[in-house]
Amino acid sequence: MTLDPRLNAFRPDLADEMLRGKIEAERFAAGELYEAADPVVPVHSAPRFDAMRMTELLYGERVKVFTIEEGWAWVKAAHDGYVGYVPASALAREITSSAHRVAMPLTFMYPAPDIKAMPELALPMNARVEVTEAADKFVRLRNGRFVFADHLKPLTSHETDFVGVAERFLHAPYLWGGKTFRGIDCSGLVQTALHAAGLACPRDTDMQEKELGFPVQDHNALARGDLLFWKGHTGLMTDRENILHANAHHMLVTLEPLEKVITRIAMAGGQLTGIRRL
Repeated sequence: MTLDPRLNAFRPDLADEMLRGKIEAERFAAGELYEAADPVVPVHSAPRFDAMRMTELLYGERVKVFTIEEGWAWVKAAHDGYVGYVPASALAREITSSAHRVAMPLTFMYPAPDIKAMPELALPMNARVEVTEAADKFVRLRNGRFVFADHLKPLTSHETDFVGVAERFLHAPYLWGGKTFRGIDCSGLVQTALHAAGLACPRDTDMQEKELGFPVQDHNALARGDLLFWKGHTGLMTDRENILHANAHHMLVTLEPLEKVITRIAMAGGQLTGIRRL
C-alpha cells in the first residue's frame, strides 16, 4: 500500500497509531490534541523555517501532535488531515470550545471594545474563537481580547454562496501554501471558500480534482461554481466565461476570461485536466 505522506503521519522512527499494521516504524503514537494559538501558523515540509510552506493552520484549529523535538511539533491537522511541522510555540494544549468562526476575510482582535484601540492581532477567515460575553458592538473572547461582533458567525452558520466568499479575496496576494487574505494560493482559495460554506475540501489541487463533486464533460456548459483543474493549478468559475483564481502569473487573486487563462497556461505547456461541479 502506498500512503500519501501529506495525509499520513509516518517516519522510520515514528508513525501515527492509526497506521499500525499498515507500515513499519520504530514506534507508534496516538498523538495529543493541541490547537493553533497564533493567528496563522505555517506548516512546513521539514522542521526548519526555510523549509517549504505546505499549508497553514488558522487560529483555533486543532491538530494531533505526535512529537515535539527542538522546538518543532510534528502534527496532523484535524480539519483536513494535512501532516507537517510547525513551531511548537505556536500551539496551545488548552482546547477551547471555539463555537464561532471569523466570517470576514480579515478581522482584528482589540484590547478593548473600541475601534480606536490599537489592534493586537489580525484573524483570518475561518479562524475559530470562543466568545464569553457581548460588549456593545463587540464580543469578548476567552483570551480577553475583543472582536467586532458582526465579523463572527456560529460554526453552524454556513455561507450559501462559496463563489461569493472566494470573490472577497480578489486582489489578495499570491502565496504558496497560503490560505488567508494576506497570502493565498489556488487550492487554498478553493478550500477556504468551501470551508466557509460548511463543505469538506482537501488541501491540494490533485486531491480536490479527485474528491470534489462530479465531472463535467461539456466545456461549453460551464456554470458559476464549477472548478477547473490543470496540473498543479485550479480556479473557480464566477459565470460561464470568467474564472477566479490565485495565480503566480500575476502573484494575485485575479478574475479573468477563461479563454485567456487557458491560452496562457497552454503556452507554458499546461492543459486543462478536468472540470468538477459540486
